[in-house]
Amino acid sequence: MKPLNKYIVTAAFPYSNGPIHIGHLAGVYVPADIFVRCLKRKNNKIKVIFICGADEHGVPITMQAKKENKIPKEIVNKYYLMMKNCFHHFGIRFDNFSRTSAKIHHKLAISFFKEFSNKNILFEQVSEQYYDSVAQQFLPDRYLSGTCPLCKSSIAYGDQCENCGSTLSSEELINPISTINGSIPILKKTKHWYLPLNKYQKFLEKWILKEHKNDWKVNVYGQAKSWLHQGLTPRAITRDLNWGIPIPKYSGKVLYVWFEAVLGYISSTIEWAQRNRQDWKSYWKDDKTKLIQFIGKDNIVFHCIIFPIILKAYNKGYILPYQVVANEFMNLDKKKISTSKGWGIWIHEYLKEFPNQQDTLRYVLISKMPENKDSNFNWKDFQTKNNMELVAILGNFVHRSITLIQKYSNGIVPTPGCLSCFDKKILKTIQQYPKNISQLIETFKFRDALGCFMDLARIGNKYLTKEAPWKNTKRLNSILYIDMQILGMLSQLSEPFLPYTSEKLFKIMRLKSCLWNQIQEEIVSPGHRLGKPLILFQKITNDCVKKQLKKLNNI
Repeated sequence: MKPLNKYIVTAAFPYSNGPIHIGHLAGVYVPADIFVRCLKRKNNKIKVIFICGADEHGVPITMQAKKENKIPKEIVNKYYLMMKNCFHHFGIRFDNFSRTSAKIHHKLAISFFKEFSNKNILFEQVSEQYYDSVAQQFLPDRYLSGTCPLCKSSIAYGDQCENCGSTLSSEELINPISTINGSIPILKKTKHWYLPLNKYQKFLEKWILKEHKNDWKVNVYGQAKSWLHQGLTPRAITRDLNWGIPIPKYSGKVLYVWFEAVLGYISSTIEWAQRNRQDWKSYWKDDKTKLIQFIGKDNIVFHCIIFPIILKAYNKGYILPYQVVANEFMNLDKKKISTSKGWGIWIHEYLKEFPNQQDTLRYVLISKMPENKDSNFNWKDFQTKNNMELVAILGNFVHRSITLIQKYSNGIVPTPGCLSCFDKKILKTIQQYPKNISQLIETFKFRDALGCFMDLARIGNKYLTKEAPWKNTKRLNSILYIDMQILGMLSQLSEPFLPYTSEKLFKIMRLKSCLWNQIQEEIVSPGHRLGKPLILFQKITNDCVKKQLKKLNNI
């Protein structure tokens, strides 16, 4: 069997109801970007496409439209452009960033609905749902608030409790009210189409509980297992809304966003393929392709239960997810980040307030990434991580190295003399770093991978301190030569974590990016002339932190 060498890497479609915040980046988009960059740098036998897009249907969009006194289309257009620009300028480089309001997506989603309908996979059912008599509309989950039946919190909605995080249904809410006008809703009959999830229970038990028992992340496997143990039940795939993908011949009925949004990964790939004259089926319908999906923990059920059932029921040769990588949440000052409540650090604002410091935030978010449990961001930690690690360790090593090579060798890598045993040990050690970092990234241990990368900078600082080339004139050329090999390796390995810093390092070193499996023992040859020094990082001042804390306190 040929090795799996094709990848579709998807990142969860963010809702177009607000800007991107640090929780989005830490939970989904930075880890996905690191993973893709690593694959693309690993060797030339791997083909990978990085797919994302904006989720532009559903209740959060209509609620934001009401809040801003606009129509939904204006909202999604506004935030689509904002998100796309933020991702690009922050260094998250998708091969395609689509949107679920696109015609190509509507066409694909309706084709799935029609196929299910024609094959009698769906069934129709009349049920009672909450209805706002004043607004004269049915109330989807987020248009209902009430008391949580589990923790008794009063900040629960028809889909989830904001306090305990439990997934709910609108029927479970205690004393529900309409979020539109505060009126008490009534129950009214309506007809919807249902997907019988229960018919695919055994398929998922075999596929998840047996086949992925040992290779999925514990939190992903555990949540999927819990859902299966509770027993799956039929779920409506349509809603009573005017904003969404309309069901042909049925006015006021649209596809439920949980059904159509996950199909966006396919429609976005088709869009990419059409633009690049590629065959999208050679990815989505080839069992040699690995589908790796990056999501937040609140999306596990949709990607591990519902999406696989949709693909299985459609039965047209689509591959199933190989890995579903779900991080936990990143909080801000120990409080849950909330778009609706305006509590967060927004990336479009960060890019303006911290120009050319994308990698500083990337570094901090990776170092505190919520891989196994919720993590916390605060501005003092941001300052400490930048000043004591990026500046004092990585920046310091680069500065020392460039200063020494300029002072003692006119910016030219010298020919080494006889290498000591310690020199040879250093060379052997740094040669292991591409493999070690790659293995950590490919097993989704991004914090450890970043730590491994920074250890290489620490090795460089310790080497210079121990060998003291400014004192050891007899071994000066050998020390500078070894120093340049360490710096060259840092340049090659920095891109997945710090892409903008990587570009600067390549300019300083006058090196080109190369595939990690092609990195030679001698990364920088004698006689190679370095470029001009560049400032990699700048210290974060106390005044800067105070300014950001004041801004948070005013939210």
